[in-house]
Amino acid sequence: RSALALLFGTMSSPMLLAASNGLLGALSSQTMVAARGIATSAAASASRFAHVPEAPRDPILGVTEKFLADKNPSKINLGVGAYRDDDGKPVVLPSVREAERRVTGSHFMEYLPIGGLKDFVTESVKLAYGDHAEVLRDNQVAAVQSLSGTGSCRLMAEFQKRYMPGTKVYIPAPTWSNHFNIWKDAGVESTTHRYYDPVTRGLDLEGFLEDIHKAEDGSLFLVHACAHNPTGVDPTPGQWERISKAMKEKNHFPFFDMAYQGFASGDCERDAASIRQFVKDGHRVGLSQSYAKNMGLYGQRVGCFSIVCDNPKEASAVESQMKAIARPMYSNPPLHGALLVSKILHCKDLKAQWYVEVKGMADRIISMRKLLRENLENLGSKWTWNHVTDQIGMFAFSGITPEMVDRLAAEYSIYMTRNGRISMAGVNSKSVVPLAKALHAVTKSEKQ
Repeated sequence: RSALALLFGTMSSPMLLAASNGLLGALSSQTMVAARGIATSAAASASRFAHVPEAPRDPILGVTEKFLADKNPSKINLGVGAYRDDDGKPVVLPSVREAERRVTGSHFMEYLPIGGLKDFVTESVKLAYGDHAEVLRDNQVAAVQSLSGTGSCRLMAEFQKRYMPGTKVYIPAPTWSNHFNIWKDAGVESTTHRYYDPVTRGLDLEGFLEDIHKAEDGSLFLVHACAHNPTGVDPTPGQWERISKAMKEKNHFPFFDMAYQGFASGDCERDAASIRQFVKDGHRVGLSQSYAKNMGLYGQRVGCFSIVCDNPKEASAVESQMKAIARPMYSNPPLHGALLVSKILHCKDLKAQWYVEVKGMADRIISMRKLLRENLENLGSKWTWNHVTDQIGMFAFSGITPEMVDRLAAEYSIYMTRNGRISMAGVNSKSVVPLAKALHAVTKSEKQ
């Protein structure tokens, strides 16, 4: 009030009192409003993300968590899609170790270009399309290094959104669950096409062909080049020809996800035959390659994304847009894994060694399929198990129910995803008999 007296010194006492009380009241109101604002701001800050729900757990990681919590020393994990040797241990291929030795200290740690390591991309597309493929000779292929198969698919989904507007992606039923997440995040409408027949535990070819014909002209069809995940069911060469013909008639764009070249049959040429058939038939295809499984480079996140175009000018433009999409996503891909792959594929001795090693991994899985089927049949199972050996690659779609899967975990400490997918890479000579006995126990009283 003394300060107010100086300010309003000419006023009479009653006038001064009224003025000062009014001003103090206004200041008090402003202080209260400010305090409420600070409190509100603090409360908002404290609860800013209270509305965010927990994301659904990844089904495969959930299997691993349950497996790790199990105290049974004889427990078996058949959920993880990673190769294991006959002792159940992770594997680093000798060719990869030798490639590591050769590249150590040979390069700086500078950024790669947006499109990745040029030698890696060159060797990758040769592995997929063939050393002497016409589309490579005529510079029709746009290609960039990617963050393994997931990264390739994400680039394709974004490219579809931008440059194939209004088109849908047709995804096989069933498929690797992350396919749906990838195209959803790109804002591309997805639907499924028929693929697996649960009655025959094989390919629903007629359903697949019918869905191809019913789809809108120019749709994108996602297909697995080999070792279909999760079913292990691949079309025969003759069936691939029919699928190619049907897609060509409808002007569809085939996008191949190839995560298992060499790992499926043990033969890189055979495992890439579907892609080469489509290119031979005149398709312009997209392709995702991954070196996680066939070279065991799971943690390196190294892959290649390519699109076959009509001519070099188109390929140059498409490749420039691939890089434009990659730039804000991750700027540029990592160096080390690309160096390893390019060294293995470029050096004749390492490439020959890798061919032997990848065939060894494939052969071990094929032998486990045979042993599992033999043991089930020898136990007198009334179910037919030929699908175990008819299917190919890392996974076997067993055909058992989710309830049977739950029993395997609860009673036998055997863990797999609830759709009955068995990671055959997790089966070995020590676990195949207990697995067969447990499968027989949970299926013997049920109809197939």
